[in-house]
Amino acid sequence: MSSLFRRSKSADVADSVTTTEPAEPSAPRPKGYTPSKKELGVATPKRNSNQRRAAEPAPSNRREAYKQMRARQRAERAEAAEGMRAGDERYLLARDRGPERALVRNIVDSRRTVGTWFFAGAIIVLLGSSTRMPMPVQIASNLLWALLAVGVILDSWLIARRTRRLVKERFPNTTQRMGSLYLYGIMRGLTFRRMRVPKPKIELGTKV
Repeated sequence: MSSLFRRSKSADVADSVTTTEPAEPSAPRPKGYTPSKKELGVATPKRNSNQRRAAEPAPSNRREAYKQMRARQRAERAEAAEGMRAGDERYLLARDRGPERALVRNIVDSRRTVGTWFFAGAIIVLLGSSTRMPMPVQIASNLLWALLAVGVILDSWLIARRTRRLVKERFPNTTQRMGSLYLYGIMRGLTFRRMRVPKPKIELGTKV
């Protein structure tokens, strides 16, 4: 009869597995305690290695401080020059800022201008008009000069005309003076394409 009231060994093992011990009460937190990110389960993001900037060592004398200042100034000037060439508004001069000026640059950069050949032609005219040159060469040089002058005037008129039409169409409430925009476009048209600042952002023949 005693075997009827005896628990089997397998039942004792099952009870030990299913029975859990009560968790110990956590220690009381002091007043004003702020839990850490680890306790809240929030992982702190790690910074990329390329985002870390090595701190400059503190200069030990005035000479080293001056060298560090000059190095920073060179880096800032290089960054500003690159930003200006790229057309970044943060680094542009006052004459180049604004959407109207960007539109004028695109108008000029989308086409070939007579002004880009003006200075090269002026050098040829200067050499050809010398009194040491034969008379036919001098006459041809003067004729070339006249053609260049007429071409620049006509080209400048076309640039100003298109500038007025597109600016009025896209920026009807602009406060920019049209005469200033005309001069801006004409002077850019007189500059060689590779020497223009900011650099052209569109290719020749692109519709503006």
